[in-house]
Amino acid sequence: MGKYITLGEIMLRLTPRNFERLVQTKELELAYGGGEVNVAVALANYGKEAYFVTKLPENELGQGAIHELRRYGVNTHYVCRGGERIGIYYLERGASQRSFKVLYDRAYSAMAEASEKDFDWEAIFHGGEWFHFTGITPALSDKCIEITMEALKAAKKENVMISMDLNYRSKLWDIKKAGKVLSEMAHYCDLLIANEMDAEKLLGIPIDEAYRKEGQIIDEGYQDIAQKLIEKYKVKYVASTQRENFSASQNGWSALLYEGNKLYKSQKYHMHIVDRVGGGDAFAAGMIYGLSSGMGNQQALEFAAAASCLKHTIEGDFNLVSVEEIEALAKGDRSGRVQR
Repeated sequence: MGKYITLGEIMLRLTPRNFERLVQTKELELAYGGGEVNVAVALANYGKEAYFVTKLPENELGQGAIHELRRYGVNTHYVCRGGERIGIYYLERGASQRSFKVLYDRAYSAMAEASEKDFDWEAIFHGGEWFHFTGITPALSDKCIEITMEALKAAKKENVMISMDLNYRSKLWDIKKAGKVLSEMAHYCDLLIANEMDAEKLLGIPIDEAYRKEGQIIDEGYQDIAQKLIEKYKVKYVASTQRENFSASQNGWSALLYEGNKLYKSQKYHMHIVDRVGGGDAFAAGMIYGLSSGMGNQQALEFAAAASCLKHTIEGDFNLVSVEEIEALAKGDRSGRVQR
């Protein structure tokens, strides 16, 4: 079995208890998380040989992150140690009509200050099967742009499958710079995870207004966008989740996959949300697992959509569900009955 490699930053996650607001709480729950590490944990949980590549400080918080990775079966052999601090994010849980809110405190983190010399890409990608990253990693610093580009070149040289979730974060960089950088990186990818707004605002793929209905893009519109992305970047797959925001607590959830001039659509879920952070990462991990495990396109998409649906029921960044639980939901078991 080949190596499944993700590159990014693991952060401390600090969350008020019981839906309290940051201005009122006296307690914060500590956990770890971050886009690419969430994918690594899920893949390890599914039985894949998952490696997380990052840089962490030589202190107790950095070591705590190492312990957390090892706890969930992620290989930490390529974690570089050094730097001054670990990134932090504060999550204020939303409920009903009050949205979830994230505050970042990650400037000058060990990963943001890392350099290309910290990573031996030839060794990292030797025996690699899949490499995944998100648009968050190059957003951390100009140094991280260089690191990500070197990783992409090394992965391509080793014929490793590459996926990118665009994941634009306006609090980290401006959209013009993000579009330029991520467009260059998209040329290396086999799977792009991008919704219609990502495609239009970041990658310059216009949306035909004929495909809009009541403010939403219809399936034929996404198929048109996906085909244009494939033609522009020569990727094999384009995928996206579709979220319907009824409230912070109630969402509709489904997903799309485009490959070979055919659009695949998953079944739709109505979710009562416990924690929505990491839902997109759970989808990415599900797609990687499904496509690399010999599933057909429809089956892989259903697996990914079900995996991300279940993530919304779990507190924390990580998707701690089994392959069997995901497959049961994908096959229609939505009863929620007690398992005895």
